[in-house]
Amino acid sequence: MQIAGSHALVTGGGSGVGRSIALALAAEGAIVTICGRRKDQLDAVANEAANIYPLIADVTDEESVAKLYADAEAARGPFDIVVANAGIAESAPAAKTTLDQWNRIMSVNLTGAFLTVRPALSGMAKRKAGRIIFVASIAGLKGGAYIAPYVASKHGVIGMMRSLAVEFARTGVTINAVCPGFVETDMLQKSVDNIVNLTGRSEADARASLVAGNPQQRFIQPDEVADSVLWLCGEGARSINGQSISISGGETW
Repeated sequence: MQIAGSHALVTGGGSGVGRSIALALAAEGAIVTICGRRKDQLDAVANEAANIYPLIADVTDEESVAKLYADAEAARGPFDIVVANAGIAESAPAAKTTLDQWNRIMSVNLTGAFLTVRPALSGMAKRKAGRIIFVASIAGLKGGAYIAPYVASKHGVIGMMRSLAVEFARTGVTINAVCPGFVETDMLQKSVDNIVNLTGRSEADARASLVAGNPQQRFIQPDEVADSVLWLCGEGARSINGQSISISGGETW
């Protein structure tokens, strides 16, 4: 498995961790298709590297994902690497969580991850090579107050990953997940803003409350997640399969 010359898909590639993963893969010589729902963000990332190609797609919509695969593979060949990164996060007390909130989070984080990787599985197995990587979360390995749907969705991603890894273990395809703690992204800033608005605490106090769970007392940087993805895509990780790699400074559960 060589990264250079391979064709990679990164969902949610227009910002945050997805952007960093796309740029890291492109820097290693991969041809990278990124997708999302905001054309301006996707185009901005594509302008940062000549071998990144943006496509609009909604990972919660089966037909949209099918079109993404058809268009990208017709232009640049089948995907050798699929990074299911698209996700959303919301918080609310469990007793006040609406069914709409639950369904929205599950649709993007869990169903969207399944729809993202499913079209790649058969082709990778036939070619006896491929890398599938889910960007999950430390919340896929432990519980957390006020984020029950998010935790449930990420636990679901981990369970799906483990099942797929066993199913495809003899095909040459590896299937793993990276599980970051709080990452310094726009999504993190939204969480900070939410704490400030709900509690009246200062932004500094809100950030301190989030970073407290990391034994290193710092937020994870997007490039750290990208570096882990690069390693999983390489030949040196060919025996790494069915694993949930915590990128969290040593958080335990």
